[in-house]
Amino acid sequence: MTENKLSNEQQATLLATLKSRFEKNADRHPTLAWADIQVKLEGDTEKLWSLYEMEQTGGEPDVVWYDNKADKYSFCDCAPESPKGRRSLCYDREALESRKKNKPDNSVTDLAALMGIELLTESEYRALQELGSFDQKTSSWIQTPEDIRAKGGALFCDYRFGHVFVYHNGAESYYSARGFRGKLTL
Repeated sequence: MTENKLSNEQQATLLATLKSRFEKNADRHPTLAWADIQVKLEGDTEKLWSLYEMEQTGGEPDVVWYDNKADKYSFCDCAPESPKGRRSLCYDREALESRKKNKPDNSVTDLAALMGIELLTESEYRALQELGSFDQKTSSWIQTPEDIRAKGGALFCDYRFGHVFVYHNGAESYYSARGFRGKLTL
């Protein structure tokens, strides 16, 4: 694979994986047709590369929302737990640089940007939970409002006891059971 471009074989494998997941989880998108989504995907190799990265890091991306007015589909990480390849990360570059010892390999915001995806907002995280039960053993960083981040904090969510819980932590913290879920719109 060259930078941000998949080989024909990688593209075909990814599309087959996404189609299979789409069909297996039809309840997430009962009014959508795979053929329409595939046309959009095949026309945007950058977005395909980002979906490949989501898949490679354990996200199990699937179509979860469609904006009819804008004709935009949103893929989101639908792995039961926070993607394994995106855990043990502090929140952002500032938090990463503030650590004197035991620095994680990367930050959530840097890795999301590198992958070409967005962190979920709190409302998107809540909407995702309406489609299934995610993060019952793990947690996921979410977009943090600037006023909270300016005071050194960052937000994360999980799903316990049939409810979404939103918590805060120091942005420089990181845990083996906390990663992040991403969203890709095309």
